[in-house]
Amino acid sequence: MDRIQKSVLLLFLAISMLVANIEGKYSDGGLRVGYYASTCPSAETLVREAVSSAVSSNKRSGAGLIRTFFHDCFVEGCDGSVLIDSTSGNSAEKDAVPNQTLHGYQIIDAAKSSIEKVCPCTVSCADIVAIAARDSVELLGGPRYQVKTGRRDGRVSLASRANSDIPSPLDGIDALTRSFAKKGLSQSQMVTLSGLHTVGKASCGAFTNRLYNFSSTASTDPSLNQAYVNQLKAACPQAASTAVVDMDPVSPQVVDKQYYVNLVANKGLFTSDAAMFNSPQTQAQVVNNARLPAKWQTDVVSALIAMGEVGVKTGTYGEVRLNCRVINS
Repeated sequence: MDRIQKSVLLLFLAISMLVANIEGKYSDGGLRVGYYASTCPSAETLVREAVSSAVSSNKRSGAGLIRTFFHDCFVEGCDGSVLIDSTSGNSAEKDAVPNQTLHGYQIIDAAKSSIEKVCPCTVSCADIVAIAARDSVELLGGPRYQVKTGRRDGRVSLASRANSDIPSPLDGIDALTRSFAKKGLSQSQMVTLSGLHTVGKASCGAFTNRLYNFSSTASTDPSLNQAYVNQLKAACPQAASTAVVDMDPVSPQVVDKQYYVNLVANKGLFTSDAAMFNSPQTQAQVVNNARLPAKWQTDVVSALIAMGEVGVKTGTYGEVRLNCRVINS
């Protein structure tokens, strides 16, 4: 990237951060730890019970809840809009291409149902998503942290917005950086949050571009570790795009530093993963995270908290949905 390109990118990032702050009529205002201490003191306990039950049965559930939190915050802000069902007159976020493999909605429903029995019309679905993601991180071996609550639920959910706003696994470093900057998140936070790809599974269709017909001169991406290529091809025959593989082939059910170790070994699954290590802008951070797992755990807490404040609706904005799948009438 030459000097002019760098200057343009820096200007874009600065403008994006300014826009994110201007949109701060929603941002962060009114969020606090213990928001429900007097109105629904059992809220976080009830969410944790639902998440713990699901994760104990299938650890993939925890990874799904973390991803749901990310996808919610990147469209309309962290407002529970990803939970809304489509109707005959509206194609909602959950039916957008990036969200069609999301799972864990029933866990959010279970938590909401338990809470409504003791604290009706009090706890937002958006807060349940944020708490569930926090609990999932911890239950999968990651750090525990306090969640600020007080989000209200949005009333807008559009598949078109999800298709445009959620970063693609095919993106390079510049496109990824722009996507995060639009949400007020830095490139460093982007690399930190990407480390959560250490848990969960991915459909073959999200990365087979690197395995078959990669370019006119190479059938596979030459930056991929050849042993890993062989492993992925065995799991993903060219026609089997609906199969799934672990995003981290080493410790796929544990929130740890392994994602970064994999990147250094040229075993990043997505094009977007490989971009983190192959780019001179972010390579040093990837290497440091592989070497210093304690620092990454500290950083990921800060990044998750920051992401959880993106475009939040508080006060008189939004609503507290009675059913997480349906906007209040």
